[in-house]
Amino acid sequence: MKMILVMAIIATLFSATAALAGPLAAKKEGSEGKGYKRNAHEIEIFEALQKKGDVRAGKEGYEICSACHLPSGAGHPDGTFPQLAGQHTTVLIKQMADIREGLRDNPTMYPFAKELVNAQELANVSAYIENLCIPVDHGIYEGSDAAKQIAMGKDLYEKQCKECHGANGEGRKEKFYPVIAGQHYKYLLRQMTEIRDGKRRNANPDMVKIIKPYTNDQLVAISAYQSSLSMPGSMCKPKAGAAKKK
Repeated sequence: MKMILVMAIIATLFSATAALAGPLAAKKEGSEGKGYKRNAHEIEIFEALQKKGDVRAGKEGYEICSACHLPSGAGHPDGTFPQLAGQHTTVLIKQMADIREGLRDNPTMYPFAKELVNAQELANVSAYIENLCIPVDHGIYEGSDAAKQIAMGKDLYEKQCKECHGANGEGRKEKFYPVIAGQHYKYLLRQMTEIRDGKRRNANPDMVKIIKPYTNDQLVAISAYQSSLSMPGSMCKPKAGAAKKK
C-alpha cells in the first residue's frame, strides 16, 4: 500500500499533471525537446518524498519552526501563522521547498526554511509535524451570523471544493491537496484572498480558476465553513483543569 502511494505521488509530481500542485513543470532538454531535465528544486522534493522521515530527528529540526507555529504546531488564531499539526507530509515538503526556492513569497518563514538544508531534513520535520496531535481549539468565524455564513459556505464548498479537498476537508496526500478542515478561519480567508488576487504564486492553477470569480463575502462564508470542520487525525487531550465547552 505504501509503495502504491509513493508511486502515485511521484507520478503526480513529475507527470504532465504536476501543474496541479504548482509550478513544478519539468524543463525540456534542448530545442528538440527529447526529454525532460529536472531542476534542483524538483529533485529535492522528489528525494524528500521518497525518504522515510525520522520523527525523532524531525522534532529537533522543528525547534526553529516552533517560535512562530508553537511547539504544538497549533499556529495562531489571528491568521498570522497556520496550524501545521496533522498536515500531510507531501504538502509540508512542497510548501517548505517552494518557499526556499522563492516560488512562494513568505519572507518571514524563508530564513527558517533555509535552515533545513537537504531532502532528509525536510522529510524528518514533515514527518514530525504530521504526527503531532490535533489541537482541540482553533480560530473560527465568530460573527453573530455564524450559522448563516457556515451554511452558505457549505453550499459553495460542496459545489466546487469537495472534489479536491474531500467531503470533510481532509485533502489528498498523493495530490498535494492540503488538509483545510479545522484550519484557522483568518488564515484560510487570507490565503484564499491571496490566491484569488494572484498574490500566491505557487497556487494550484485549477484552484486559481475556480476561486477567481468569488466575492469577498463568498470567501468569508467558505472560510467560516472550512474552519468549522474537524481536522482528521488524533486529537490532543484537553489540558487538565480546562473548562469544558457548553
